[in-house]
Amino acid sequence: MLRENKTSKTGAGTAKFTIVASEYNSTYVNAMVQAAQAELKRAGAKQIQILRVPGAFEIPVVAARLARLSQHATRNTQHGPFAAIICLGVILRGETTHATHIGEAVSGALMEIQLRYEIPVIHEVLLLENEQQARVRCLGKKHNRGAEAAQTALAMARLMTKLPG
Repeated sequence: MLRENKTSKTGAGTAKFTIVASEYNSTYVNAMVQAAQAELKRAGAKQIQILRVPGAFEIPVVAARLARLSQHATRNTQHGPFAAIICLGVILRGETTHATHIGEAVSGALMEIQLRYEIPVIHEVLLLENEQQARVRCLGKKHNRGAEAAQTALAMARLMTKLPG
C-alpha cells in the first residue's frame, strides 16, 4: 500500500548525503532524484552529492566505494563521511526474468554494504511491473519514492548519531 509523503521533521544539521541514481529509465529516476534532493534541502542539508551510474546493477559498486571511503574520511573530504547513501533506480519487468535477477542482486548487495560499513544505505531501486506503477511512485508528489527515501535517510542519520560507537 502506498503511503502519502509528508515533509520530514528531521533536521539534517551538518550531515552529508549522497544520492546514487541510475540513468536508465531516466524520466522516473530523475523525478525521484529531484524529490529526494528537495526533501533533503527542506530539512537543511547543505551537502548533497549526486552520482549517476548507467543502470541499477551498477549502483551497489558505487555505494560500496562511497561507504568504504566514508568509513575512513573526515568531514573535510569530498567523499564523506556520509550520513546516508540514497540509492535510486527503476527496473521495469519485461518478458524475461532478467529484471527479477537484477532486482534481487541489487537488494542483496545494498544490504551487504549497509551491514559491512554500518552506514545507512537507503534502497529505493524499484522493481515495478509496468510504467503505470512507475508514474505513480516516481512522478507523483503524493507518493514519490525519492522524497520517501530522503525522509528515511534523514531519520536514519539522526538515529545513527545517537547510537554508541
